[in-house]
Amino acid sequence: MNDLIKLELTRALRNRKFLFFSVLYPSILFLLIAGSASTTEKVSGTGLTLPTYMMVSMASFGALTAVLMGNSERIAKERESGWVRQLRLTTLPGRGYVLAKTASAAVVSLPSIVVVFAVAATVKGVRLDAWQWLALTGSIWAGSLVFAALGVAIGYLATGDAVRPITMITYFGLSILGGLWMPTTTFPQWLQDIARWVPTHAYAALGQAIEQSRAPHIEDIVVLAVFFALFTGGAAWLYRKDTLKA
Repeated sequence: MNDLIKLELTRALRNRKFLFFSVLYPSILFLLIAGSASTTEKVSGTGLTLPTYMMVSMASFGALTAVLMGNSERIAKERESGWVRQLRLTTLPGRGYVLAKTASAAVVSLPSIVVVFAVAATVKGVRLDAWQWLALTGSIWAGSLVFAALGVAIGYLATGDAVRPITMITYFGLSILGGLWMPTTTFPQWLQDIARWVPTHAYAALGQAIEQSRAPHIEDIVVLAVFFALFTGGAAWLYRKDTLKA
């Protein structure tokens, strides 16, 4: 399995398009959204300045890009090409294949988080305590596993031709409704009520709580836990179903 993880990492690091969208694109979006924003004016209902708020949002967005886009398309295309069937003929267990995909995506997601933090601190002067930087990195990185599981599920659900539109609709829907591109406080009230139950909203809320030096809301933790269980359960069921077809 270690050899497969190394192979996946090598493939990911050689994919310049994937690296751009997962590592650099979130930082570019951060600069476009918060580059000219005031460093003192607070976002309504959050107690955070726009640069501080968007730093967590874009770091979460970058991690989401790496684990969701990376897993879903590769798995669907490898199933279609017969690569997954070939791996089943080896001693590699099925969970090893899924773990290798998740591990390689998680490794790529870490630089995307760090780059956004570096840009926010350098360009917009975002300042936090050392424990907050470490806690933010750990929570965003760990929270991305929820969406890694979703990427695996989509990869086993969709065909090679259908996986991209399905992934893109899911990707943009989660990003926008979750408030990763703009504060949800700017939404109409009915849309804010929906956004509260979107996993990306709870995901970003964990980081915002750390920035405010407070404990995260239990509701956000429960939402992430429920979606993680749903996504992993769905991925496991789809994997077994796909195995029976092979």
